[in-house]
Amino acid sequence: MPGIVGLITKLPRTLAQRQLAAMLNALQVEDFYTTGTWADESLGVYVGWTALSGSSCDGMPLLDERRGVALVFSGEEYSDVRNASRGQEHSSQCGYLLQRYEQDPEFFQNLNGLFHGLVADRTRDEIILFNDRYGMHRLCYHETEDAFYFATEAKAILAVRPERRTIDLQSLGEFVSFSCVLENRTIFKDIKVMPAGSKWSFRNRELARKDLYFQPSEWEEQTSLDPESYYQQLRFALTNNLPRYFGGDQAVGIAMTGGLDTRVLLASCPPSPGSLPSYTFGGPFRESQDVRVGRTIAGICQQSHKVIEVSEEFLTGFPEYAERTVFLTEGTLDVSRADLYLSQKARETAPVKIVGTYGSEIVRHAVMFKPMEPPTGLFSSDFLPHVQRAASTYAKVRRQHPVTFAAFRQSPWYHHGVLALEQSQLTVRSPFLDNDFVRTVYRAPKEMSADTDIRLRLIRDGSSALARIPSDRGVGGNGGRISSAVNRAFQEFTFKAEYAYDYGMPQSVARVDHFFSRLHLERLFLGRHKLLHFRVWYRDQLSDYVRQMLLDPQTLSRPYLQSKTVERIVNDHLEGRRNYTTAIHKLLTLELIQRLFVDTPLYSTPHSQNETSDSRDLPRQAFV
Repeated sequence: MPGIVGLITKLPRTLAQRQLAAMLNALQVEDFYTTGTWADESLGVYVGWTALSGSSCDGMPLLDERRGVALVFSGEEYSDVRNASRGQEHSSQCGYLLQRYEQDPEFFQNLNGLFHGLVADRTRDEIILFNDRYGMHRLCYHETEDAFYFATEAKAILAVRPERRTIDLQSLGEFVSFSCVLENRTIFKDIKVMPAGSKWSFRNRELARKDLYFQPSEWEEQTSLDPESYYQQLRFALTNNLPRYFGGDQAVGIAMTGGLDTRVLLASCPPSPGSLPSYTFGGPFRESQDVRVGRTIAGICQQSHKVIEVSEEFLTGFPEYAERTVFLTEGTLDVSRADLYLSQKARETAPVKIVGTYGSEIVRHAVMFKPMEPPTGLFSSDFLPHVQRAASTYAKVRRQHPVTFAAFRQSPWYHHGVLALEQSQLTVRSPFLDNDFVRTVYRAPKEMSADTDIRLRLIRDGSSALARIPSDRGVGGNGGRISSAVNRAFQEFTFKAEYAYDYGMPQSVARVDHFFSRLHLERLFLGRHKLLHFRVWYRDQLSDYVRQMLLDPQTLSRPYLQSKTVERIVNDHLEGRRNYTTAIHKLLTLELIQRLFVDTPLYSTPHSQNETSDSRDLPRQAFV
């Protein structure tokens, strides 16, 4: 994933350079990435970066040689930059940030977007590592006696600290329960994630202060507004700030869905005809509601539209996609996602992607994950307590303001894996995480009904034509009361029926379905709302892969698994007698984590000061 890597250290220059080269190499996963390095030996800082070619942060570092300041920035920033001076020329589109750092004493507080970066300031003899206030553009770190390592992906740290190729059992237990890791930990022992809104200062090559430039309590303490004032301020936050997300030097596309969140964006900032290519992800069985509604929305907005299908190509290449998914997300996502495959296809339309993700979570406080109990007897008695303990950790996290949970916990922890996959291919823009918008949501009226969906009014006031279309679940629309109710009931029925026939099929029904398998009853239910249908895929097209991976003696020997239960789960699912889709997701992912990061030394870069083998040197930059 694009981002920064590096170390702040007392190590000799040659060894520090060698380690930086190895860390950077771990992130070079695509040929359309640009890379670079910069170092200041006097400060003990060695930093590298990868960026999507042509993106706003392509062209690092930003240097003011006269003042001795260097800024390396990754991500995108959306604050109002109209007053920023353009007096200096920079190779990067975000070159204005250097001057803002030098002139604005509240530089970090005023940043808006998903990003992280490093400032090396010789005048102050200080290095500052920082990230966005949500912690969405992740920075991992690891501290040793002689160095502080940081990287957008933990695997870059593993490249030079192979002794850290050890799985943290608490994190693994949380992954089994949630498909993500909580509380700013990674799947690896002693490699952590910088908290959201961090500004960490280093002096004399050592970590001096761990400051937070922002905490959610600042927004939690705002006074609530009356319903009309709240609506007007929320609408202003959208209409005033959205144009920045749709601009830039690169082509921008939008992932068109049948829900309300994407439509809110289009109604609040109507694009000019033909300026915003759109696409909807489709499945193999039939044209889904997402596709039908998305195509209609695109037509009303006078934008091109295409369907990107999860086709046989995905299933044929699933072993590779599964491995790359786990490799890129490092235990923050299981193999059940096709986001890498779909993002590769979406990049053919435009390198920048607008998403409506996080809208319902922040505005409606939608909770997207909760503890899930594994099948009885699957995990060993030694490991199972770590899975069970995850529920109490979750309960503690949930005892927070609902917007704080959605924006500052659920988004960077649960949604990180999907975002990381998308960002490996695309620049992803998420307007619902705009500072002004989230700040305003905290001021929602206390008396607002839970049934009130303010998004419907935002759509209606922005575009009456878009408001006439019911969502993929039958919400909204301008049909008659009876017809609207019937449509919504039908869409809800098909949505729940599809879930029940796929992931949620009860074990008793699975036996009946197996009996009638030759009738292909799944075609009556699947594909109306969902793209991916792993219950039948694992049973049919992917059965050889599942069997090869999970019944391998190496897999069955894992100390945290009960081998007999694994064999029973696999055989029962492949024979169609039971439904163990979710368990197979987890088992495949756990095994890939083990093989990619623990069993096989993907990186053999030495880190000992006694190392004498050759390695490529870093280019000399200013201040070195």
